[in-house]
Amino acid sequence: MSLRARLTIFYTAVLAAVLVLFGLAVYGLISVVLLRQVDTTLERTARDLIFVARVDDEGNFILSQRVSLDSSVITQIWDSEGHLVGVNPSVEPDSPLRSPLDPENLTATDEVFRSVTVGETPYRVYTVPLITGGESIGVMQLGSSLRIIEGLRADLVRYLIVLSGIAILIAGMFGLVIGRRALVPLGAVTETALQITRADDLSRRIPIQAGPEDEVGKLITAFNDTMGRLEKLFATQRRFVADIGHELRTPLTVIRGNVDLMRRVGADDEQSLHSIELEVDRLARLVEDLLILAQAESGKLPMGRHRVEMDTLLLEVFNQAHVLSGDRVSLEIGKIDQVLICGDRDRLKQVVLNLVANAIKYTGDGGTVTVSLSKDGERAKFSVKDTGVGIPSDDLPHVFERFYRSDKSRTRGKDGAGFGLGLSIAYWIIRNHGGTIEVKSKVNKGSTFTVWLPLATKDCAEPTTSDLRELPRAVAQPERIS
Repeated sequence: MSLRARLTIFYTAVLAAVLVLFGLAVYGLISVVLLRQVDTTLERTARDLIFVARVDDEGNFILSQRVSLDSSVITQIWDSEGHLVGVNPSVEPDSPLRSPLDPENLTATDEVFRSVTVGETPYRVYTVPLITGGESIGVMQLGSSLRIIEGLRADLVRYLIVLSGIAILIAGMFGLVIGRRALVPLGAVTETALQITRADDLSRRIPIQAGPEDEVGKLITAFNDTMGRLEKLFATQRRFVADIGHELRTPLTVIRGNVDLMRRVGADDEQSLHSIELEVDRLARLVEDLLILAQAESGKLPMGRHRVEMDTLLLEVFNQAHVLSGDRVSLEIGKIDQVLICGDRDRLKQVVLNLVANAIKYTGDGGTVTVSLSKDGERAKFSVKDTGVGIPSDDLPHVFERFYRSDKSRTRGKDGAGFGLGLSIAYWIIRNHGGTIEVKSKVNKGSTFTVWLPLATKDCAEPTTSDLRELPRAVAQPERIS
């Protein structure tokens, strides 16, 4: 059964229950009101009769004056011995109305209202004991036919049933129509999902017909957002697989070529073996970097929590980087403060070395690379500034993505050492330390990478960060570097 049918049946059933309860309440209320009116009439008539009634010395009832009685009220007066001593003149001698209207209460000592059936006619009977001198001398019974009231109640029941049936039918029809219109967007969601499944097209989106503030609009917005994220993730995965294939193809080709060369020569070639060794080292580094990224994205990247002297670490990297820069690039130290950081020393050194090595790599001959370290409030600020080729503004938001390299400026060096993983790994390491990393760059003017890290606390508690598994988002802004 469809959702529309279930909703229609449910709301129709609720409406039917409400109408039944309403009908019962109306029926009961009208019955009570009508019976109360009859009781009032009987009570008033009995009071008028008692007001003008007298008893003679022989115990006979005498009306001291003529009383105008309601023609719909039957009046009977019975003595203490159960003899009828008074009745409406309009009652025929052989009428069943000359028998007690309520035989069970002929000896009643209190006033009683009771509904009875006389012959085949329903009556409302009011029994009033007659007492004089402290002694009971009889009883008065007044009755009024309920035939009209019973007819009204029967008509009311029929009208309620007919009108309730019409209301339920109309509600069901409107429910089907409204349900169809309300669930059209859900049908569009289902159809789009099926089309995506059949065509493997994650670019499809559902147009939002209504405002996004209603539940269906929010569902469609959430679905479209989810499809957008899935499309981005699948595109990243495809690019990742393609990049992995590209990165593996080159070293494997070199290894295979050198192996074929040695097989043809029939002897070990030292140069070929050295080339194979270099490519194997490249593959090992690639695998290690991928493992680090996998651990980082799963939130399981192992990190030590110890006090690290960043100024000492920076000087170590500075001395090692001189080997890379040689006489080609001038490596300088700007402002440097004594800074203590809580974290993993090896991982932090990996970040610093990666940033400095990248700056040297993409800075031309005669250029300058400047590293600095300072305190800024409760954070440490480490920056690497170069005067190299810079990064195009279109590439800035992607510099921390895996395997990303700008085709125009930041291409792989001649040594083939880069995989496009270094900045991505640096991003995850800094995030795991509760910090952020920024890049500002201008083409042909240079780039500045800035790392912000919280200063060390006494207990070196775990940093408070956002979800470490989310995709990298660089805080990247173009800026003219002087």
